[in-house]
Amino acid sequence: MSSNQLLLLESDKEHDSRSRKGSPRLHSSRFANSNDHLLGLKLKKVKRKGCGRAWYQRKRVKSFFGVIGLVGFFLLVNWVMLSSLQDHGQQQKLSLVNSSISVKNELKKFGKGKRSQFGVYGRMLALAAHALAENRREPKDLWKEPVIPASAWRPCADQRNWETNGGHNGYLVVTANGGMNQQRVAVCNAVVLARLLNTTLVVPRFMYSSVWRDVSQFSDIYQEEYFINYLSPDIRIVKELPNELLSLDLEAIGSVVTDIDIPKESKPSFYLKNILPIILRNRVVHLLGFGNRLAFDPIPFQLQRLRCRCNFHALQFAPKIQQTGALLLQRLRKYAAKPGPLDNYLVGPHKDSVIKEKRVQSAKASKYLALHLRFEIDMVAHSLCEFGGGEQERRELEVFREIHFPALTLLKKTAKLPSPAELRSEGLCPLTPEESVLMLAALGFNRKTHIYVAGAQIYGGAQRLTALNTLYPYLVTKENLLSAAELEPFKNFSSQLAALDFIGCTAADAFAMTDSGSQLSSLVSGYRIYYGGGKMPTIRPNKRRLAAIFMKNSTIEWKVFEQRIRKAVRQTKHVQTRPKARSVYRYPRCKECMCPTT
Repeated sequence: MSSNQLLLLESDKEHDSRSRKGSPRLHSSRFANSNDHLLGLKLKKVKRKGCGRAWYQRKRVKSFFGVIGLVGFFLLVNWVMLSSLQDHGQQQKLSLVNSSISVKNELKKFGKGKRSQFGVYGRMLALAAHALAENRREPKDLWKEPVIPASAWRPCADQRNWETNGGHNGYLVVTANGGMNQQRVAVCNAVVLARLLNTTLVVPRFMYSSVWRDVSQFSDIYQEEYFINYLSPDIRIVKELPNELLSLDLEAIGSVVTDIDIPKESKPSFYLKNILPIILRNRVVHLLGFGNRLAFDPIPFQLQRLRCRCNFHALQFAPKIQQTGALLLQRLRKYAAKPGPLDNYLVGPHKDSVIKEKRVQSAKASKYLALHLRFEIDMVAHSLCEFGGGEQERRELEVFREIHFPALTLLKKTAKLPSPAELRSEGLCPLTPEESVLMLAALGFNRKTHIYVAGAQIYGGAQRLTALNTLYPYLVTKENLLSAAELEPFKNFSSQLAALDFIGCTAADAFAMTDSGSQLSSLVSGYRIYYGGGKMPTIRPNKRRLAAIFMKNSTIEWKVFEQRIRKAVRQTKHVQTRPKARSVYRYPRCKECMCPTT
C-alpha cells in the first residue's frame, strides 16, 4: 500500500472517530435518521387530524395522493440535502488529505539525496496543512495592536528648541559601512556627531561592500537636497569639502579614523576627547567604516531628538524609489480605495498612485502580511548555526566565512565557541523558512493570507521556500509583482532594492520579523510605531522561547503547539517605552522621539 493510500486511510479513521465522539459536523447517517423521525411525526399528525371527520372519508382518494405527494416532497428534499452534505464533507476531507499529501510530496522532493531541516519538520508541516485546510476563523487580535496604549504616543521629533549650529570647528566626513539599513543608522549618528562637535557635515558617503556589492551613494537612495534643507536649522551640511581640504592627503596628516579606532556605541565624551582635537588641528576628520559607533545612553535630550528627527523626517527616498514603491503597494493592495496611513511618509507625492484608477466596485482591497525572512547566506554563515544541510552545508558556509568574515573564521580557530545546538537552544539562530511558516500557521493566519516576503536571495534558493509556497499560495516578492523592465533601474543595486522592501514591509497591514536583531526589522518596526497611530501590528518572535517549542516537533500536538506559539508571540505585542540604552530607531516611544497624548 502506497504512502498516499495510508494517509487517506488514516484520515478516514480520524474522520470516523470524530463522528463517534459527537463531532459537530453533520454526517449522512445522523441527518437521515433525524429526518425519518421528523417524517414519522408528521404522518402521525396527519392521521390524528383525520379521526372523526366525515369529509376525510369522502375525499380519501384525494388525501391519499396528497399524503403520497407530501412524502415524496420530504424524500426529495432529504435526498438533495444529503447529497449536498456528502459532497461538502467529501470535498473537505479531500482538501485536508490533499494538503497533507502535497506537503509530503514536496518534502520528499526537497529532501531527496540529502538530509534537510525541512524533513525535521515534516510531521509539523503536515499538521499545519490540516489546520489550514479546515479554514478556521482567525483570532480577533491577529491584525491588531493593543490600540489604546499604543495610540497614547504621537510623533514629535520634528520639534526644535535650539539655535542653528554653524559648524565652525571644521568638517566631518563619514563613510558608512554595511547595507542600506546599517547606512541609514550611520547617517543619523553622523548628524548627531556634527552637532556635538560643532562641525560642518559633508553629505555621507557609502562604502562598497564585498557582501552587498553595491556602488549606490547617498543621492541614489535619498533626496539629497531635502536632507540638507530639512536639517539646516540643526547643522550645516555641504556636498563636498572645500578645495583647499579636498586636495589634502587625509591619511598622511592623521585625519582618517577607522571603525577599529572607535569602540562600538561610544559615548559623546569619547568623541569630544579623541575626535574633536583632530578636527581643531587639521580642520577635517574622516570617519571610515562608520556605523553603530554612538551610544544611545547617556546622551543629551536634544541630541537624541535630532537622531529621531533625521531618521523619521529628514531621510526621504529618492523619486525613482518612491515611484516604484508606490507601484509595489498598488499591486499588493489591488483594489485600495485610499492610500495607507504611512504612504505619505514612504512614497511622498506618489501616494495617490497607490490607488488604481479603474477599481472593481465589488472587490475589496487586499490586506497583506509582510514577512522579513532574514535567511540570506551572510546571515546564515555569520550565525554559526546549522540548518540541516549536513557536511555540504558546513563546507559551503565555511568557505563563505573565510572570504567575507575572516575575523570570525580566526575566532573559530582560536577560541571555544558555543555549538550549533547550544546557539539554537539560546534562540541565537535565525528562523528557517519552515519554522517561519509554522509560526504563521500557529498564530492563525489562514491559507488565503496575502504574504509579501522581503529579503534578498534566500539561502537554499526556491526549494527552501517550498513549505511557505505550499501552505500559503498567495505569497509574492517584489520580483513577482514588478516586471523585469520595472526592476531594471535597480538591477545590481542591493541597497535600492532593500529600500523597496522597506516600503513594502513598513506599509503592510501586519509585519512579521524572523530575526529581531536585523536592522531592517528594527527600522521598519520603529517606523510603524512612530507613524502608525497604534494600528500597525508587528510580530516579534522570542526566538529562545520558540526554540524550546520547536525542539518538541516530533511529539507535540498541533493544538498545544498553537497555544504555546500564540502565548509566546502575544507577550511581545505589549506596548512598552524604550528600554535604557536601546535603539530609538526601534523603540521610538520615548520623550525624545514621541510625546505622550495624556
